[in-house]
Amino acid sequence: MGLLEHKLPENVFFTKLDQLTMRWGLRNSLWYMLFATACCAIELMQTGMSRYDFDRFGMIPRATPRQSDLMIVAGTVTYKMALRIKRLYGQMPEPKYVISMGSCANCGGGFVHSYSVLNGVDKIIPVDVYVPGCPPRPEALMEGCMKLMEKIDQEPRLVRSAR
Repeated sequence: MGLLEHKLPENVFFTKLDQLTMRWGLRNSLWYMLFATACCAIELMQTGMSRYDFDRFGMIPRATPRQSDLMIVAGTVTYKMALRIKRLYGQMPEPKYVISMGSCANCGGGFVHSYSVLNGVDKIIPVDVYVPGCPPRPEALMEGCMKLMEKIDQEPRLVRSAR
């Protein structure tokens, strides 16, 4: 330890600015926008209830894309809705993340051979975390959110580019 650490009181600590403010702040305050259909929507709603309590992770549902960091796409995505999802994703501020929840959102699910179902939301927007299942339990969604938090911790934030 250096000379400075010995002179400061115990409640002072040293860290990097991007580690403290950007990563920790973003990781613990993911506001998610809902885009849910069918049976996955019920499981997503259940995750926000008192038994599972998404709020303890700092995850708060938002109704507008302009205040959301995270889009949770849960359930079947049709071609008709794909353009709306892409528009909503485009309206989200940076940095933005996407969780694909359920087999239908991941790869088309049981409707994979239907003429109107998109075979995975990753065909129109980039997906950060996939949550498998039909429908996935709230525990699986919470694990997917924790995986996203780990991914956010690993991202460089305030890095100067080499000139």
